[in-house]
Amino acid sequence: MFIDFMIDRFKRNSDKEALIWNNEAYTYGRILELFQNWKRKLEDERVPEGSVVALDADFSPASIALLLALIESKSIIALLSKAVRGKKEEFCEIAEAEFIISLTSDDKVSFIKQERKAKHEIHAKLRELGHPGVILFSSGSTGKSKAAVHDFVPLLEKFKTPRHSKRIIAFLLFDHIGGLNTMFYTFSNGGCLVTVQDRSPEIVCAAIEKYQVQTLPTSPTFINLIMLSEAYKGHNLGSLELVTYGTEVMPETTLKKFHSLFPSIRLLQTYGLSEVGILRSKSKSSDSLWVKVGGEEFQTRVRNGMLEIKAQSAMLGYLNAPSPYTEDGWFMTQDAVEVNGDYIRILGRTSEIINVGGEKVFPAEVESIIQLMEGVQEVAVSSEPNPITGQMVKASIKLATSENIKDFRKRLLQYCKDKLPSYKIPQKLVLVDRWMHNERFKKMRKD
Repeated sequence: MFIDFMIDRFKRNSDKEALIWNNEAYTYGRILELFQNWKRKLEDERVPEGSVVALDADFSPASIALLLALIESKSIIALLSKAVRGKKEEFCEIAEAEFIISLTSDDKVSFIKQERKAKHEIHAKLRELGHPGVILFSSGSTGKSKAAVHDFVPLLEKFKTPRHSKRIIAFLLFDHIGGLNTMFYTFSNGGCLVTVQDRSPEIVCAAIEKYQVQTLPTSPTFINLIMLSEAYKGHNLGSLELVTYGTEVMPETTLKKFHSLFPSIRLLQTYGLSEVGILRSKSKSSDSLWVKVGGEEFQTRVRNGMLEIKAQSAMLGYLNAPSPYTEDGWFMTQDAVEVNGDYIRILGRTSEIINVGGEKVFPAEVESIIQLMEGVQEVAVSSEPNPITGQMVKASIKLATSENIKDFRKRLLQYCKDKLPSYKIPQKLVLVDRWMHNERFKKMRKD
């Protein structure tokens, strides 16, 4: 019913490769058979229509077929992945999960019925509509994770319009709005979704070469890791046509460096949020951070320097947080932006702005400069209290060298003095021996 358009495309492409998983190709016809099997299995397991089901998985034949079957049965699906495994119990409680379905790395499935009944008013609304839903948890990088609930029907609407068929890597995780977008885009256009068991630069570059991947959706942090690791030197990436990046602010120096290394690959900045979905976007050029965002289902406006969005696919609300909508129905993104005609440039989250004696500092701008220093593998900039200026700039840095902090501080001050105003130059330095990003390859600026 809700995915008839997609099932029709599965049937029309039954002999085409739909999925590469564990180095094995699965056709659309084979995934369709699994989908039919899981519809019957849900009935056998007595999962009623409208149930809240936590699905703990990564991209695989079973998880994809099961997700489609749950959508068809009008379930409200709380998506989980290895990135939130430590919070699984907490998230299931927030979601009011009535069933927990977990998939192992070899696609074995377990069902656990919970002794709870979902009573949240948003769940009740979806059941009244007779629509499937999806619950997406934010990364919680700047605070408590929020549970955003979507009606799946408007979220799927944009995939009914045919677009280009591509071979795409499933880099963004199964429980991420970008990961869902990648999957539905690929399958609704008869493309092939290439999964990787390890999201390391070496494995990803090898998969691009082996499976002739055309599109890599990823994050600025991972783009930086590809260049640092030099994994690309051992693999032919000639099939790669497009790299899309989002989830965090792209340092300008990282963008320009990657573009100079791969001038034939188009770079596209994407913009999306768990709360509103993924907007259509158009970068001014492959080495520009100016981007147009919007599309048929979205309206955008900028108020007080902050981006606001009105979307047909916007979430119904949070399960565990107040409404983030304005009185006239616009979602407040908390992203500070600059505007130039039809283009915007995303500066960073308002919660991460550092106020140094009344002067605003955006972490990504400082990170962009420091990242170019010899020996710097990763840098995360945040605020530190200061009795005189209120706040000062702190930089946590992972070095490839054994340089001590005294020598590095001297080198950093010398390097930054003609590249940044004095108030943006870090006054506190911390050398760390760990990577400062999470499993979603998103930079973590807070300790």
